[in-house]
Amino acid sequence: MNTLPEIILKTMNAVKLLIVTTLFAFITSCGNNVAEMKKHLTINANQANQSFLLGEPLDVSINNPKNYDIGDVSFSLDGNAITKKTTLTNMKLGEHTITAQMQLNGELETITKTITVLNNKTPKVYTFDIINEYPHDITSYTQGLEFYKGELYESTGQYGSSKLRKVNYKTGEVLKNHNVPNEYFAEGITIFNHQVYQLTWRRGIGFVYNVETFEKTGSFKYNNSKQGWGLCNDGKVLYKSDGTEKIWTLDPETLAEKSYIQAYHNKGKVVELNELEWVNGKIYANRWEKNGVAIINPENGAVEGVIDFSSLHKKVTQHPKLDVLNGIAYNPETQTLFVTGKLWDKLFEVKIVE
Repeated sequence: MNTLPEIILKTMNAVKLLIVTTLFAFITSCGNNVAEMKKHLTINANQANQSFLLGEPLDVSINNPKNYDIGDVSFSLDGNAITKKTTLTNMKLGEHTITAQMQLNGELETITKTITVLNNKTPKVYTFDIINEYPHDITSYTQGLEFYKGELYESTGQYGSSKLRKVNYKTGEVLKNHNVPNEYFAEGITIFNHQVYQLTWRRGIGFVYNVETFEKTGSFKYNNSKQGWGLCNDGKVLYKSDGTEKIWTLDPETLAEKSYIQAYHNKGKVVELNELEWVNGKIYANRWEKNGVAIINPENGAVEGVIDFSSLHKKVTQHPKLDVLNGIAYNPETQTLFVTGKLWDKLFEVKIVE
């Protein structure tokens, strides 16, 4: 038989257990309620396909079919506060995130939605006139091409045969050559502050060379992108493509990827951007396997024009290993564009025509 003190002690323990169990159930229930509430809450935008043209109005609201008490809701676009009605102007194209913040069961919660901003103009279509044809090393798997002080520099790819070269573009003679180690597949180049910057494909690393001697002076890693495709510069910063629609801006001192634009026209994104060239304030981007070039606004990623170079493929020697157009270089001295391709035996000097 239990004594009275023992009965009181057991009763107190039972009460404590009941309180703890109830409190735990309440906390769990609250957590589940918040999670359940968030499942039923969505952000509405005024375009059913979530795509907006640059300059169009954006009208956002909360879809709350269960009529939960959510209090005041605040909205932001890529972390910047917006009102329920705003106009999509002066912004980069591509994917953006809308965030809605509200109170649920006394807790501050957020939900998100992705929208896409497209260019509001159709790209102009350009063709070209051939001014000159020059010999090009048919064994060069061209990945990068750039003029510097009137002379042509080239980066070639493939494991075991990647090179950095200085070339006499009129004769095709190789004036200087550097063999890249066999474990690297070289990609695009650009010349900036008297240094040659060369990407590699999948190793996440780029190399820096002295432009006069080709002596390797440093290297840099890709921070966010996984691959290296093309490079160019505007005299202040470097721009890097990674095989997607993104073009990254590299810090000129650290070469870290700081931000990016996304290449979009009025219908959607333009992917597989490859070799890059800076031409009169625009980025010219070779599109892999398309035998064409996109003309891109570096401020917002708008594809403002396209150049169809597909006819050049038939003007070079046809052979089993012949590959696609890749290699664009602007010569400011002649104000003309030079283009070639992977394993092409010709380099074409062209003038762009709308």
